Amino acid sequence: MWLSNSRNRAMDRHAIEGFTLLEALVALSIVAAVLSSIGVLIATNVRGMRSIEAHLTRLETARSIMTALPDRARLVLGTMSGETEGHPWRVDVAPLAPSNQRVETSNPWQPLAVAVTVRSPSGAAMQITTVRLQRRDGR
Repeated sequence: MWLSNSRNRAMDRHAIEGFTLLEALVALSIVAAVLSSIGVLIATNVRGMRSIEAHLTRLETARSIMTALPDRARLVLGTMSGETEGHPWRVDVAPLAPSNQRVETSNPWQPLAVAVTVRSPSGAAMQITTVRLQRRDGR
């Protein structure tokens, strides 16, 4: 009798050990949900990194165009355009003061607004605006 009783206890303990099919399915669904969330997070980070790289490329292109602008004596009003490394660009030079505003004639300097616009091949644009001083007498 003692032998059969201990045998039944051993069988009951063995039946309790391990996972049921339902527990295994719940664990697998939790793992799948976590892995899916991690995948979405990685994809978002990759998109953000590509966006930052494209932004920095446009910024470097705009900076190189601004450094290549003619000096203040040869800077002319109007628009210049071109393309550098697949990035179309445009430079607009205009007087900073509106034309209807009275300009002080004793001041030998005229402020010019210089706007550099650079587009990426995908169509995103960046504009950098600065002010350059030009002598009114053209020197």
